[in-house]
Amino acid sequence: MTLAAAATCAAGELTMNIIDLAGGGVTDVVVTAAPVDPHGGTPPSSPATAVMDQRDQAFVPRILVVAVGTSVEFPNNDSVSHQVYSFSPAKRFQLPLYTGERHPPVTFEHQGLVVLGCNIHDEMVGYIYVTDASFFGKTDASGTLHLQNLPAGDYRVTVWSPLIADPSPTLTRSVHVDAHEITADRLQLTRRLRVRPEPRPRRGDWEY
Repeated sequence: MTLAAAATCAAGELTMNIIDLAGGGVTDVVVTAAPVDPHGGTPPSSPATAVMDQRDQAFVPRILVVAVGTSVEFPNNDSVSHQVYSFSPAKRFQLPLYTGERHPPVTFEHQGLVVLGCNIHDEMVGYIYVTDASFFGKTDASGTLHLQNLPAGDYRVTVWSPLIADPSPTLTRSVHVDAHEITADRLQLTRRLRVRPEPRPRRGDWEY
């Protein structure tokens, strides 16, 4: 109990703000923070199961960020049937045509970006960002994310969104977090956001 209390007292908070060219906040940006020192702290426990729903011929949420080893449920609460698939190296799978909750959860064992599509509706695109980082989340409507209970130390912070067109090297930075403090960092993008998210699913790669 004493050790746990000490760890909590030594924790800090990181606030990330992602801004577009016009100075507006960018919502639904994935932010991950991994300690530079692998022994810098124990990551918080993550839920065993997450949900990627299907409503109005769209994945909800469009972007889901989960820890490695998380199982994701794919209920279809739409008025039509869907056939979910991914060809991504991090997870290749297919859920045959269905409605409701016919299929068991899919476990994502490897880090990386998983791009989702529907064999019936080409306009449906979803993303599951699987990370082994200790702390992660998505920005809110103001482009802000608050990561709490980070042990003091240096962190490798990475941001990602299918709408961000800035070069990947500019989207990773080192941030120092102090104990008992709120560390604020701001990233302003240098390129316009994409009108259409990328990458896109590639249905033609599937082997029937």
